[in-house]
Amino acid sequence: QLSLLMLRWKALTVDCRQWQARNPELISTSPDVLLELGKEELQKVKNDLEMVLSAVQLKNKNLEEDLKREQQWCEEQEQMLDTLNKTEEETKTEVEQPSTKSLKTGGFDELENKIMKVKTYKKELLSALGEFLDEHFPLPEKVENTENKNSSAKPALRLITVQEILEILINKFATTPHEPYVTINESFWTPYIELLLRCGIVLRHPRDPKRLRLEAFH
Repeated sequence: QLSLLMLRWKALTVDCRQWQARNPELISTSPDVLLELGKEELQKVKNDLEMVLSAVQLKNKNLEEDLKREQQWCEEQEQMLDTLNKTEEETKTEVEQPSTKSLKTGGFDELENKIMKVKTYKKELLSALGEFLDEHFPLPEKVENTENKNSSAKPALRLITVQEILEILINKFATTPHEPYVTINESFWTPYIELLLRCGIVLRHPRDPKRLRLEAFH
């Protein structure tokens, strides 16, 4: 860019010297001719100035219209901001100073009663489920190793009930729904696991048969 500017400066310098070396040529020495030429030049200048004035007036008019629109938009935004501020203040007041009367309305009492009923019904269901499972799905009375009777004694393996299996699966599903699988071990009695699988209550992991999860009935 500097090189281009230097070249341009040199070219302008040469043009300036050429114009300085030229002698002006007189168009005419007649006063009438010079007067007419002066009038023509003045008329051209007048026309140019009128065009410039018209363009400036049009631009000013457009700017005034833009200014009016901006002022109107600004007023609308200020009104909206005032409304939002009032709403925020009213909401803060309602949250910070809740009336005791509003907390003890009939709707709140009704909701509290419904919650108590649901909790009571849940306890009844769990109790009935436990009784049903204990009656119809008891654990085997003893676990014996019939293959090697002369082997050293081993501690008896404690098997967990069907109710305990279901509680473990339900709690796992409720606490970590993104990872609902439970790893089973020897305390999970195999016949009961197979029964739950056949009934569609639990599912095996597609890649690990030792992991089970509760079926997502919801």
